[in-house]
Amino acid sequence: MTSLPSKNIWIRRQQCPCGDWKCYVSYEGDAEETSIASQLVKNDMVPSESMVSPYVGMVFKSDDDAFEYYGNFARKNGFSIRKERSRLSPQLGIYKRDFVCYRSGFAPAKKKPIGEHHRDRKSVRCGCDAKMYLSKEIVEGVSQWFVVQFSNVHNHELLEDDQVRLLPAYRKIHEADQERILLLSKAGFPIHRIVKVLELEKGIQGGHLPFLERDVRNFVQNRKKVVQENDALLTEKRENDTLELLEACKSTKETDEDFVYDFSVDENDKVENVAWSYGDSVHAYTMFGDVVYFDTTYRSITYGMLFGAWLGIDNHGRTIFFGCVLLQDETSRSFSWALQTFVRFMRGRCPQTILTDLDPGLIDAIRSELPNTKHVTSIWNIISKLPSWFSLLLGSRYAEFKSEFDVLYHVDTVDEFDLRWNQMLSMFGLGSDKHIALLFSFRASWALSYMRGYFLARMATTAYSKSVDSFLKGVFSAQTCLRSFFEQVGISANFQNHAHLAMQYMRIKTCIPIEDHARSILTPFAFNALQNELVMTMQYATSEMANGSYIVRHFKKMDGEHLVIWIPEDEQIHCSCKEFESSGILCRHALKILIVKNYFHLPDKYFLSRWRRESSPVIFEDNCTQNGEDEWFQEYHCLTETLFSESSITKERSDYVRIELTKELTRLLNEVRNLPEIDGVAMDLTLSPTC
Repeated sequence: MTSLPSKNIWIRRQQCPCGDWKCYVSYEGDAEETSIASQLVKNDMVPSESMVSPYVGMVFKSDDDAFEYYGNFARKNGFSIRKERSRLSPQLGIYKRDFVCYRSGFAPAKKKPIGEHHRDRKSVRCGCDAKMYLSKEIVEGVSQWFVVQFSNVHNHELLEDDQVRLLPAYRKIHEADQERILLLSKAGFPIHRIVKVLELEKGIQGGHLPFLERDVRNFVQNRKKVVQENDALLTEKRENDTLELLEACKSTKETDEDFVYDFSVDENDKVENVAWSYGDSVHAYTMFGDVVYFDTTYRSITYGMLFGAWLGIDNHGRTIFFGCVLLQDETSRSFSWALQTFVRFMRGRCPQTILTDLDPGLIDAIRSELPNTKHVTSIWNIISKLPSWFSLLLGSRYAEFKSEFDVLYHVDTVDEFDLRWNQMLSMFGLGSDKHIALLFSFRASWALSYMRGYFLARMATTAYSKSVDSFLKGVFSAQTCLRSFFEQVGISANFQNHAHLAMQYMRIKTCIPIEDHARSILTPFAFNALQNELVMTMQYATSEMANGSYIVRHFKKMDGEHLVIWIPEDEQIHCSCKEFESSGILCRHALKILIVKNYFHLPDKYFLSRWRRESSPVIFEDNCTQNGEDEWFQEYHCLTETLFSESSITKERSDYVRIELTKELTRLLNEVRNLPEIDGVAMDLTLSPTC
């Protein structure tokens, strides 16, 4: 009887962007910590002397324990075993077991069928007398198995470690590997490619899996009928679950008019791609949609669909959800549909910058659908691939390569990047490597020297990467169908976009007037970034040039100078590092010049609206108010925003509010609980998607 997967399992995409079908990317932490194959490799390294040879009188709790022990002993000593005979009694059940060497006894003579071609295979049995016989006894009411006869004398040659693992008794395909093999087979992978994928995923050298290529071939052939039946059932399940997903979208639209969704169908009128977003997400995009990260890391095994999530960052540095899409494939055509749909959801507004993984098909779609948007390949998506690409190739020099790559990523100019790139290729002998060629061909989308000035809103950081990963883990909790997955996306998106902030006291560190002024305008996240730059200004010296511009140098790093241009009549300042253009926060070099020029307040233009306190991601437009009864909620929201803003200016205010607010809320909560629970009037306080 066939069975369907009980869960909708999501895995990271493993196809390498280089386009070579033999090349796969493995990620740290994705696989089980200890696989059967890796455990067998470890066992092979344990010397046979460390295992006690069976002996007459040795005791086991069960015959299965005895067989496992003898089997491990046999493997270490170059042979395998099999179960020969057992004897049964009405009182004890099976009370005798005979385990023998795999070459024990002789093969019975077979009659050849007349007129048929018959392969005359030579038997491996040669009458070997190595054995272990056991007998069961009841001792104080507990059954125990005793070794009553043991011999380790063989009449044949014992095998070396690299040969014994090839014996049929040890060539077992573990259940987890069976599922992976069937999945890859259904995807059209040839047998030799399946074996290569398993080796790469387990980090095992070629030919060292605990089974052979022919074992995989036999397994696939034996399961072919089952696979075909499962395919038919899975196809039906996908179609039914996709229709349920569309019904869920339709129902959500009826209760939340700001919810948006769309789908496409193939030539057979089957649902192909589905995308959706929420009213709060669309509104958040109007404030923080300048930079978008389009994550396409995960694919569903059950449905064969790619999940894409559009994410951003708010003024408090939190990851916010803009929308998502399920795609049937990873072609440029599908990505183009996704991007077109997203822009339509966001009322025609394209982002200034979009960050993605290194995916040639997606990059082509971005060039076509978002021609005026800057494209950036997130550096953490590149760093995660480096071990798969270069660790085995470079061996002990990989750590040195990674250090050099990090330096290369941070160089200031394009010319310096190109020079050091060629030096790195020569240093490590990577001139003909396909992955190095791939990175170089897309260097304009990931190297800082090429992207300098692209607005990234501090999203190209490790902290943001971890935040995204945390959000996705919440989304990909085990779900049984697409509808429950849809509900989980809604819950995660709502929680992410409406998360409560802990009150933060912003401490002054420099006593520079610019710092105190900025504290009253910026959110704690943005203020901390600016404050760090202000602290660093103390380590820089300035030199005025004849044309009125300045050279700013670190007091220790003589080769790290930056050019700062100050235009007093327009109150404009520009630095060659382009930090403000990248993050919206003035850099230490520009701040140093403004301090020299006796500025006590920064010009208002250098406080971007996306980093200001008043730019809250939780603002409800008039058309979101369903009736007059929840106007009090908007009023409450405004009061709490104002209270948060005013109280975080000084530590005294912050401490006072924390104490008094706790008292008042506790008192109010107790009074509310004493009021009747039912008054006959129902209030609709629902916030989209699910609040």
